[in-house]
Amino acid sequence: MDFFEKQFYNNTVGDWAISLLIIIGAVVVTKLLVWFIKNIVKKLSAKSKTRIDDLIVDMLEEPLIYIVALGGIWFAIKRLTFSEQVTVYLNNGFWFVVILVVTWFIARLLEALIDEYLTPIVKKSESDIDDQLLPVARKAIKYAIWILGIIIALNNAGFNVGAVLAGLGIGGLALAMAAKDTVANFFGGFTIFTDKPFILGDRIKVAGYDGIVQEVGLRSTRIKTLAGTILTVPNMKFTDNIVENVSLEPSRKVTLNLGLTYDTPEDKIQLAIDILKDIIANTEGAEDNVPVGFNSFGDFSLGIIFIYYIKKEADILQVQTDVNMQILKRFNENKLEFAFPTQSILAQISK
Repeated sequence: MDFFEKQFYNNTVGDWAISLLIIIGAVVVTKLLVWFIKNIVKKLSAKSKTRIDDLIVDMLEEPLIYIVALGGIWFAIKRLTFSEQVTVYLNNGFWFVVILVVTWFIARLLEALIDEYLTPIVKKSESDIDDQLLPVARKAIKYAIWILGIIIALNNAGFNVGAVLAGLGIGGLALAMAAKDTVANFFGGFTIFTDKPFILGDRIKVAGYDGIVQEVGLRSTRIKTLAGTILTVPNMKFTDNIVENVSLEPSRKVTLNLGLTYDTPEDKIQLAIDILKDIIANTEGAEDNVPVGFNSFGDFSLGIIFIYYIKKEADILQVQTDVNMQILKRFNENKLEFAFPTQSILAQISK
C-alpha cells in the first residue's frame, strides 16, 4: 500500500489511479450512451409523427457523447491537486472545449432543420432567386454561429475579447486592403443576386467561358462547361465583363454564305433563293423570317447570303442538320453547282 501513498506531481499514485479509472469509466459510459441512443431513443423518436425529435436526436448524438467524455475527464482532473496557474488553465480549457462542442451541436441542428424544412419549400417555389440565396444564407448562418461560439469560448477561457476584436479591426483593415479582389468578388456576388443577369441552369458566356450555371456563391460562381468540366469563376468577372445569357435568346440566328459557280444563269440564282425560302417554310423548328439574297460577286463564286432563325425550344443541331441536308439535296436535284476555289492560267506559247 505504500506505493499508492507515494507523491507524484503533488498527488499520490492512488489519486492518479482513481482519476485514470474515472476516465476509463467515462469512456465506458459513452459506449453505453451510444448503444442507448441507437437502440432505444432513436426507436422511440421514430414512432412520433413529427421529424423534429428525430433531427434533434441525430444531431445531439455525437456532441452529447463528447460532452459526457469531457465531463468524466473533467471530474477526474478536478479531484487532483495542481498549482493555481495550472488549475486556471485547465478550467478555462475545459469550458472553451465545451462551448465549442455546444456550438457544433447548434450549427449541425440548424443545418439539418434547413435541409428538412426550408430546402423542400424552396424547391417547390416558382422563383429561382431563392434557390440561389439559400446556399449563401446557409453558409452565412453557419459562419455566424461559429464566430459567435468562438468569441464566447475565448471570453470564458479568460481572453480579453474586446482587445482581440479591436486588434482584429485594425488587422481587418490591413487585410481588406490586401484582399481587395476578395471584396470585389463579394460585391460581384451581391450584384448577381440583385440584378439577376442569370439564374441557375442558364447557359452563359463571360470572359471567354461558356457553360451552364450550377451554383452561385458569395465569392464565386460554378459553371459546367459544354465539355463537362466544372469552372469556378470569381464573381468580379461578372461585373468587369460583358455577360451573354445564351438561355435568354429568343431564337438562334444561323448565317450561311453559299457560293454558286460563275456559269450559273440569272434564273438559276432566283431558283436557288426560292428553294432556300421553301426549305425553311417546311422545316419544323425554324421561324418564317428568312432574309436571303444575291449579295456578292466573289473571286470564284456568286454569293448568296442565307439567314434563318431556330426557335428557342427546338433542337438547334437537328434543325441545322435538316436544313443543310435539304440544301444539298435540292441544289443537286436542280443542277445548282457549288463553287470552289479555281484558278485559270493563260499560257502564251511562242512559235
